[in-house]
Amino acid sequence: MQPITDVSRSYEVERRVHYAARPGFRIAELQIGPTQKIPWHYHSEVQDTFYVIDGTIRISTREPEEQVCLTAGQTYAVRPGRPHLVTNAGDTSAVFLVLQGIGTHDFVALA
Repeated sequence: MQPITDVSRSYEVERRVHYAARPGFRIAELQIGPTQKIPWHYHSEVQDTFYVIDGTIRISTREPEEQVCLTAGQTYAVRPGRPHLVTNAGDTSAVFLVLQGIGTHDFVALA
């Protein structure tokens, strides 16, 4: 699969704000509704570190398979190369930060 470099076109979210971006590192805030998700994907070089501000998200991973539910104030990191899916695990919108680095960002979508 070819990496998708413009991830804003690969899935829909209620809100996306970028707070910081520099070579090799960025911070984004996302808000996803109860039926929205960030589809299965991985990043070749960067780690995703999730920090929940409001609501509940579920992070499903492969290699190995795991599911983690996070609520406000909780964090979870996904290493580079590990496939993951992010879904809203609640009945209301969820707001979370994603810290991505260190390295070149890509978004390799999986079926």
